[in-house]
Amino acid sequence: MSECAESPKRCCPSVSRSGTVPAAQTAVAAGSGTEGPPARLISIKGGIAVTGTNTPLLREDGEGPARTHRLRPYRIDPHAVTNAWFNRFIEATGYRTDAERFGWSLVFYAFVPEGTEVQSVVETPWWLKVQGADWAHPSGPQSSLDGLEDHPVTHVSWRDATAFAEWAGGRLPTEAEWEHAARAGRQNAIFPWGETEPTDEAPLCNIWQGRFPHDNTLADGYFATAPVDSFAPNANGLYNMAGNVWEWCADAFRIRSVGGRARHANRAAAAQGMKLLKGGSYLCHKSYCYRYRIAARTSASADSSTGHMGFRLVFDG
Repeated sequence: MSECAESPKRCCPSVSRSGTVPAAQTAVAAGSGTEGPPARLISIKGGIAVTGTNTPLLREDGEGPARTHRLRPYRIDPHAVTNAWFNRFIEATGYRTDAERFGWSLVFYAFVPEGTEVQSVVETPWWLKVQGADWAHPSGPQSSLDGLEDHPVTHVSWRDATAFAEWAGGRLPTEAEWEHAARAGRQNAIFPWGETEPTDEAPLCNIWQGRFPHDNTLADGYFATAPVDSFAPNANGLYNMAGNVWEWCADAFRIRSVGGRARHANRAAAAQGMKLLKGGSYLCHKSYCYRYRIAARTSASADSSTGHMGFRLVFDG
């Protein structure tokens, strides 16, 4: 069992936004209209689907037990939402993200310019609180999206993703829908492509290679995010269901266990408004965060934002 399985560590820091809390902007601006679904959507058949696993590696995350669900047919975007698409939403609605309204977001230390005033996160000191970091300025106020138009949008909270989905006419996927689409008909698949384990020499997806958090060999060609159509798609034609960015799901985070520890964790998660994320990110590595498996999961509060959180949409019918 990996080190991560024995002592799981947080992938997505959930840092309380202190001070005056802006009112949640959950709806798009009046009269802004909506943008219809993109033509590239992939249809997923309904029916019985399996979520989770009976052989969990990170029990504390609630990976098990395996559960069955009956799903209606739905359509899913093969790509995560890009910076370019999110920019159209901002221009059409005037929406301001949580990071913009709070004035800061969390940036991985290696991307922060020297001399920037920052605060570190106690449990994960490689995450730095950077004033002026947001979706359009992913490393801080001096950065931009130049050359990143086809990369997944980051520094978006669950509330931001939900607002975008409303404008786009879609919604965030449930965990069951996300896993069903990622497995692509392979009930026992560990990864979206099957059971082959990524390695530092053959990453297969955009994750960390080397010793986290200081040495990355960049064998996959990317230090941070990659374009949303990078790497081979799964059998459903979906890209980056493992690695690149964590993807928000519609679900509140909950551990399905009858134990006292799980009940305590669920009460705390509910009190903090924790939401579910799936898929892992470019910062995952088996030695630290073995969460780029389909059954893996993590959580963050609905107003959290970081440089490795994004989302994709599903559409009914």
